[in-house]
Amino acid sequence: MQKITQLLNTYDFETIWVLKQLSQTHKSLWELKGLAETIPNMFILITTLSLQEAKESSEIENIITTNDELYQSNTKKKYFTSIPAKEVYNYADALFYWYQIVSTNNLITTKDIIHLQQMIEENNAWIRKLPWTELKNDKTGEIIYTPPQSHKEIIDLMSDLEWFINTSSQLDPLIKMAIIHHQFESIHPFYDANGRVGRVINVLYLVKEWLLDSPILYLSRSINKHKNDYYNYLQIVRDQWTWETWVIWMLEMIEQTAKHTIIFIKNIKNLMMEYKHTIRSRLPKIYSQELLNNIFKHPYTKVEFLRKDLWCTRITAVKYLEELVKIWILKKIKSGRDNYYINTKLFALLQNISW
Repeated sequence: MQKITQLLNTYDFETIWVLKQLSQTHKSLWELKGLAETIPNMFILITTLSLQEAKESSEIENIITTNDELYQSNTKKKYFTSIPAKEVYNYADALFYWYQIVSTNNLITTKDIIHLQQMIEENNAWIRKLPWTELKNDKTGEIIYTPPQSHKEIIDLMSDLEWFINTSSQLDPLIKMAIIHHQFESIHPFYDANGRVGRVINVLYLVKEWLLDSPILYLSRSINKHKNDYYNYLQIVRDQWTWETWVIWMLEMIEQTAKHTIIFIKNIKNLMMEYKHTIRSRLPKIYSQELLNNIFKHPYTKVEFLRKDLWCTRITAVKYLEELVKIWILKKIKSGRDNYYINTKLFALLQNISW
């Protein structure tokens, strides 16, 4: 397997067709970045989209859960409705934690990547030391790709990748992201969770390069929707060393995802404005921005969530939630011993994301 330093001396990544797609992708990303800055509380968007990103990225590796399972879980209390839901929350927590680190330090190191993997898997695993790792077709068992086997070679390749991630070059950062992702997945440095870690690195790298201010590019859903193409294009580069198709495909996925995320954010903004007017006109005594934020931060909110956000008593929280049920802003359901208050229109938006 070649190091990136060797690839840069061998291949012309900025072909005419790559540059043509690159312009369109940058335009969509800049529009997304600008629109996201208009959301009154960015944390709402980060929370909502990072959890959906985690769900889709995990699903690519056959870790399947539902939005109901996710939102009925409570990561603060370490209560999860299913093992897959727990794994999705691990991913989302790791994504948000490392987003904060990278946005502050503007670095992504091998050590960071190792700790990222450990957070996702909840273990103390390190770079692979044992040989015999092979990537196989899930249906046929056929060996598709054999990544580097030597621990020393993996360490060398990861050091080379770290250099490329953190060193300025003449290549456009979006092209670099496509190369970084392919190289990381081909090194396959861990025994497990390489795909999830690689997809987190995608988002972190865009934040590092100031192409995004927050981790809101919902790329895993697009990859999941085109999963066969994703794996095929990864393998084409390994077999034929033709990079143009892979780079263009990744740029197209970023562009498509940015455009759909723009639509999603506009829908959330419109829904927030609709609810704001409804609550202020019909329930003026209980309206506050903190109340509105709560029911968008938690599509399945609870009394304890509202108590924490509003610093109010349990009696007050129950009263507010029940009032919102009466005017059809929320829907109340009971699951086990808990009552959940569902923001039904927001939940419908999350359920019907179609890209």
